[in-house]
Amino acid sequence: MRVCHTLEPVFDDPNLIAFGGLPAVMTLAEHAGLHDLVDDRVTVPGTAGANASVKVSAIIAGMIAGADSISDLDVLRHGGMGRVFTGQRAATTLGTHLRGYRFGHVRQLDAVAARLLVRLARVSPILTGAEQVVYVDVDDTIRETHGYRKQGAAYGYSRVKGLNAQLAIVSTPLAAPVIAATRLRKGNIDSGHGAARLIGDTLATLRKAVPTTPGLVIVRADSAYFRHDMIAAATTGGARFSVTARMNKAVVRAIAGIEEASWTMIRYRDAIYDGVEQRWISEAEVAEVPFTAFTSHRQAHHVTARLIVRRVKRLNPHTAKTQGELLPGYRYHPIFTNTTLAMVQAEAAHRDHAIIEAVIADLKDGPLAHAPSGKFTANAAWLALASIAFNLTRAAARLASATLGRARTATVRRTLIQVAGRIANQARRWRLHLPAHWPWQDELDTLYTAALGPPALTAS
Repeated sequence: MRVCHTLEPVFDDPNLIAFGGLPAVMTLAEHAGLHDLVDDRVTVPGTAGANASVKVSAIIAGMIAGADSISDLDVLRHGGMGRVFTGQRAATTLGTHLRGYRFGHVRQLDAVAARLLVRLARVSPILTGAEQVVYVDVDDTIRETHGYRKQGAAYGYSRVKGLNAQLAIVSTPLAAPVIAATRLRKGNIDSGHGAARLIGDTLATLRKAVPTTPGLVIVRADSAYFRHDMIAAATTGGARFSVTARMNKAVVRAIAGIEEASWTMIRYRDAIYDGVEQRWISEAEVAEVPFTAFTSHRQAHHVTARLIVRRVKRLNPHTAKTQGELLPGYRYHPIFTNTTLAMVQAEAAHRDHAIIEAVIADLKDGPLAHAPSGKFTANAAWLALASIAFNLTRAAARLASATLGRARTATVRRTLIQVAGRIANQARRWRLHLPAHWPWQDELDTLYTAALGPPALTAS
């Protein structure tokens, strides 16, 4: 494709908007009661907190449009956006609002995010299949920062200076993940710190979001969350757990005691299915033994469950010899779980915990590309608002089509949000003229029809 004309850019059209799909998404937010929730719960004092619902919705709209810093929020102030949205605010005003947050106000924003997720689940099928099985995944990531004025920035487990963002997501086999809870912590904090409270909040939100009783709920996490308080929070909340076990002495002894005949080959990369013997031939095998964890703690903290171990042949077996390992020749991946799934199914389901890495990558490709303020609580509020923007985008995409409902945020933004349009008033009716032959015209039309349809939800 080649340019066939010499074009001169002229910025003079007051009726054009760059985000033709944004009005539908923000209408969905209004129908879910975003403004009412913020007015009822967020109490930032002074002029910084004035008109909080207007400022919060403006920040969220900017994030949905692609803003990843405070100054980028000015992307909403162009062309005909002032005729579509009321209450536009300058980026500096929104930055002042964020810096007005304290710890308690951030928790108020977390409450808004949780309640909005519950309401979004009523107007969009973002938790389809939750009556059968629901997965709650917990993990954390380091948002790299630079300079010395960023409050809370420190060197953590990855030896990268930054802030630690902890997330809990909810998904089902039929529904893409949504963010149920977030916490921003200082960069050098232990990954598992606060996980019990986060899981408790997530399970409480999940019970409210699913109209009927949720089915099997499985909390998944990596070895950083192999803690008795985290497992206790899952079981107290009525969920099962599936956690990567740390390779401590007790786990190594349990693995060493597994008989060779107990190992079963599974479907793994480069696996071949033998139709004659009705089994997979691969370099990965699994086995299971009963195991009691946390025996170094007091008796009340002991947990007895299943230890499912996956072993994979080392590509370079000579490495193990030079390292003097107790279990040479294989790499072992133990899972501590109390699920009732069959061994092979439980191991495969635990590997799907990696879905949370896609959510983290999605956030870092969007609002979490930066920790935009030097103030810690402002960045914590930014993270909470980023989770709301993520969930709103997911809910809107799911209303548009099942395919886009599982797409990355960048894909949804490109196909449904960043569509140039022209505002026009014809016969006393406001119209938004969008490009002809837009490849995702049907999906965008479906989104507008769905977003403009349901009545506003009452506050709860």
